[in-house]
Amino acid sequence: MNKKKRLFRVDTHQHFWIYNQEEYKWIDASMTKLQRNFLPSHLYREFKKNGIDFCVSVQARQTIQETKWLLELAQNNSFIKGVVGWVDLKSNSVEQELEQFAAYKKFKGVRHVLQDEDDDRYMLSSDFKKGISQLEKYGLTYDILIYPRHIKYACALVCEFPNQKFIVDHLAKPLMKEGKIEPWKKDIRKLAKADNVFCKLSGMVTEANWNSWKHEDFIPYMEIILEAFGPNRLLFGSDWPVCTVAAKYEQVLEIVTNFISSLSPAEQAYIMGQNAIDFYNLEV
Repeated sequence: MNKKKRLFRVDTHQHFWIYNQEEYKWIDASMTKLQRNFLPSHLYREFKKNGIDFCVSVQARQTIQETKWLLELAQNNSFIKGVVGWVDLKSNSVEQELEQFAAYKKFKGVRHVLQDEDDDRYMLSSDFKKGISQLEKYGLTYDILIYPRHIKYACALVCEFPNQKFIVDHLAKPLMKEGKIEPWKKDIRKLAKADNVFCKLSGMVTEANWNSWKHEDFIPYMEIILEAFGPNRLLFGSDWPVCTVAAKYEQVLEIVTNFISSLSPAEQAYIMGQNAIDFYNLEV
């Protein structure tokens, strides 16, 4: 008799930090809830309550030190199955740094906070692309963190590297608070045409009105994303603890699980876990 395959639920987007004001300047007065430490023990409690098995931890600071620290946390906490860290992709020593980090089994990918760069075309600079070109040989992914105005440049980037695995964080942050769909809809559909690009159903509550969002606010955006990427290229992410300024962990989880409940059990299982395992090559 065939043994039934265990279905895992994976949170592909969360952060850890030991808070200090200097290193987390983006946590302003509107986010006092985030002005404290967030560590694996805190997240594990949420996972136990909500039936989540594993996570992928994503960088929150652009330092090599943080990447090393996240790998240390992953080494000491078995439920952290992957780390998306930061390396300076423009550096002349990027190859040596990637090689050093790739020695860690849980180092799965790289992210740069593109949304904060003054130059919207930053990702298309020749030295940045040179760094991107090094990722594939180490089996590393790239997380794209952008606003809607950047999507057209992301289209150019992903087409230049068709064998590189990319994933869009937070739906590319559509203007949910204003209820705006275009031109995000047209641009995200174009980006989704590249089959090396995946997307995280994450970071939505913080793009909506923090105090008065409703489940239906997110549905038009998720419908477009589901239609564009299909269930085989979508992953669940909580964006904990950032999400806590607008919602509890279970509410963030519900937004996605309620939306996908009309899909087949197999499709739901892919979005909630299997796609994450395959995309980030997680050992479970």
